[in-house]
Amino acid sequence: MVSKNQIKLISGLHQKKQRFANQLFFAEGVKVIQELLQSNFELEHLYTTQDDFKEVQSTKRTLINDQELKKISALTTPNSCLAVFKMPKENQIIDSGLILALDDIRDPGNLGTIMRLCDWFGIKQIVCSKETVDIYNPKVVQATMGSIARVNVNYVDLKTFISQTKLPVFGTFMDGDNIYQSNLPQNGIIIMGNEANGISAEIEKTVTSRITIPRFGELQKTESLNVATATAIILSEFKRNS
Repeated sequence: MVSKNQIKLISGLHQKKQRFANQLFFAEGVKVIQELLQSNFELEHLYTTQDDFKEVQSTKRTLINDQELKKISALTTPNSCLAVFKMPKENQIIDSGLILALDDIRDPGNLGTIMRLCDWFGIKQIVCSKETVDIYNPKVVQATMGSIARVNVNYVDLKTFISQTKLPVFGTFMDGDNIYQSNLPQNGIIIMGNEANGISAEIEKTVTSRITIPRFGELQKTESLNVATATAIILSEFKRNS
């Protein structure tokens, strides 16, 4: 059974302010939770409607019913389990290899998908502007499908960070050089911009190479690609060249 205080705590974790005040976040679903349990994330408590997760000590595992799960879940149709984890400290930024920089990404689904893409393509480091959506947002955690445990994410003053690096800086623009005809290095910073406005004017000034994914459609009327889709293409091309 889940107590009123536990319901109040977990309900509060739906909000960024309360997540950071308590230094806790939650994940839902068997796959995501299993991934996090096998990582360096520290479990605070697990709530499940099934007699599973026997590897979790009994003092940190509570069997609940479907109605109780619905009270604490962020999902319209709750899964069978929810786990609360402690927020880890940010790791030091590794200023080498390929780094993905996110300038004001607002959609949780996009950020979660981008983290999965980085995990897939072996990009170990993401740096986010402070305006980018919180990685511990429940929708972000859900969309990562466990990749949150394997990709290092830091929130920084993006302009300051980029100005201090010696790595080449690639920005994605509609009028950039054709990525399929560009010489792409194994080390560098790749900037992806906001869903509606692209890379901000302030961050644009830090870019040393402008790249684009060319349109092949006959009418050439598509305005832009979804940022997660564009990230997949760009990371694939960088890795293919390396």
